[in-house]
Amino acid sequence: MDLQQLRYVVAVAETRNFTRAAERCLVVQSSLSHRIANLERELGVKLFARSSRRVELTSAGEAFLVGARECLTAADRAVADAAAATGVVRGTLAVGVIVTTAAVDVPEVLQRYRARHPDVRVLLRAGGSDELAAAVRRGDLDIAFLGLPEGARPPGVETLALDRDEHVLVVPTGHRLAGAARVTLLDIADETFVDFVAGTPARAQSDQAFAAAGLARDVAYEAGVAELITRLVARDLGVALLPSAFVRPLAAGDPELALVPVADGPRRVEYLAWGRFNPSPATRAMLDVLGVRGADPED
Repeated sequence: MDLQQLRYVVAVAETRNFTRAAERCLVVQSSLSHRIANLERELGVKLFARSSRRVELTSAGEAFLVGARECLTAADRAVADAAAATGVVRGTLAVGVIVTTAAVDVPEVLQRYRARHPDVRVLLRAGGSDELAAAVRRGDLDIAFLGLPEGARPPGVETLALDRDEHVLVVPTGHRLAGAARVTLLDIADETFVDFVAGTPARAQSDQAFAAAGLARDVAYEAGVAELITRLVARDLGVALLPSAFVRPLAAGDPELALVPVADGPRRVEYLAWGRFNPSPATRAMLDVLGVRGADPED
């Protein structure tokens, strides 16, 4: 058994197709199939159930895949650590980003990172704060940019507060409150709302604010993307509460939207999160680019 065989197994497991796996691994299909068949003979079990149309992991293959991924991760880390000892940062950096990130300009940060460490491959993943924090805890992501309700903190990871922000009310320009200097949650409780999907941290920020005020509201539309929320608002389908730092640049170029401050509205904190145990050289390099090297993780 060798690492290349493990890479072939992972590629087939992820693509569910020997041809696509071979293309990913830059080998001919016959070579990949032959190496996997040799591995199965060595192990004495079938890793894949094959037919003319389908490829699926067997129960033995599912069990083997876990260890195979762990071995490949350890091997990649060994290579990265060896390179870092000579002053060269290599390997992979997996970054999670919420769609409403505003505390940092992520593309600009990645541009600076690449200028310093061109040998690092960066993988980006968008998602909700809860799923991204869980991915950091599992080691599937190296760092993540999160947004959580004020007072909440992602458990099991190192965090640094990047910014604190208030939500604003987003309404169509023809709305009765479009020109208001400021509103309260009571003023808008009877409105129809567009918001993020229930159960997500992005949604919890508004839900908790209304609950704390003893108010109920009607959320008629749920969306996973902030830009879709603003488009629904522009069509006069409802109003929304969104982080001001994120939505102000969007509204500035959109004559169909108006923003109104909310006196007792939701507040959120944007965090940088990374794994507690032995960050990789690529992760430490990103922390350095972000200016948090040596920072107290509880700040």
